[in-house]
Amino acid sequence: MLFTRSILTLFLVRHLSESTASEKQRATAEMVAKAAHVSRVAVSRAFNPSASIKAEKRERILKIASELNYTPDRAARALVTRRSHLVGVIVPDVCSPWESQEIDALTTALQAEGFATLLFKTRIDLSMDETLLTYMKGFNLDSIIAYAENVTPETLSRVLDRAVPIYVTYDQWEAADNDDTGLLYDRLNVHQHEGIEQAVALLHGYGVKKLAYLTGKAQSRANTARLTTLRKVMAARGMAAPIICEGDFSYDCAHAAVLDLFKFGEKPDAIFAANDEGAFGALDALRFELGLRVPEDVKVIGFDDINQSHWRSYNLTTVKVDLDLRIKSLIRLILRRLKQPDAPPMIEHVPTRLVVRGTVG
Repeated sequence: MLFTRSILTLFLVRHLSESTASEKQRATAEMVAKAAHVSRVAVSRAFNPSASIKAEKRERILKIASELNYTPDRAARALVTRRSHLVGVIVPDVCSPWESQEIDALTTALQAEGFATLLFKTRIDLSMDETLLTYMKGFNLDSIIAYAENVTPETLSRVLDRAVPIYVTYDQWEAADNDDTGLLYDRLNVHQHEGIEQAVALLHGYGVKKLAYLTGKAQSRANTARLTTLRKVMAARGMAAPIICEGDFSYDCAHAAVLDLFKFGEKPDAIFAANDEGAFGALDALRFELGLRVPEDVKVIGFDDINQSHWRSYNLTTVKVDLDLRIKSLIRLILRRLKQPDAPPMIEHVPTRLVVRGTVG
């Protein structure tokens, strides 16, 4: 009886082991090629969105691959092509409206091109943790986009292999910086001047005499560039320099700063905020705590044109950065650099323009 049970147990273990091994066996590209009556290369091309292959042929291969439960082995392909299909993104914040909207749009666009996204977040002071920098090298990134411009090319050059970083810059960070460092990096340059000039012209036309600039974070180059451009544009029109109202891009800080400005400082007749979220804080402070009318008593302009800017509660006049154009420009930089890894520094330009709504008028 004991012998019979042992034999039965051995049979069951062996059967289960064989079943498990069969279930774990992965379909290969060769199996897909044989079933579809195509070459192994054709299978590879079918899974490459940018590869040239007839639509009906691609559809047939992908259908058979799905039936066989086949997916390409990215790790194996990376060993051959030296491409990981990974794009790193360094951001200072993932919760604020502009950053979250841009990350969402960028991730969607990268996935459509066959890339996955790795997100790296800076410290509060916009510097990078050394451990995270070490991780970057291990991922063998195809590209990395630095939204946190304080993480310099010198910093990234220590940890990146072949990836050429892309920096988002704002007018003042000139291409000559590449020559100064001797390091290769590409740039997406946002031309703030046009939008800011249109904003100042509108306020000047309405007779604004005292304009306050509600700042972003002091260590942000975007904030510094915005203020520098604003001062130049106002001076060119013979306007007094802007009153500085210290913010940090956040709603709460802007709300508190505007209350202090009107209660204890000068009382401007217009506020230009470094971003839309700060403009929202200013609007609510003016309307609900100070009892002032917008735009009759104080006019308000933001920067970015996030999705919430057109909401009727805010109806914010703002300098628009075209998000769709910005994302397409970043994708072009990534693809061009992968095709030309040794090319000189590349640059894409994104304009800005004023969108007039109800907070000026």
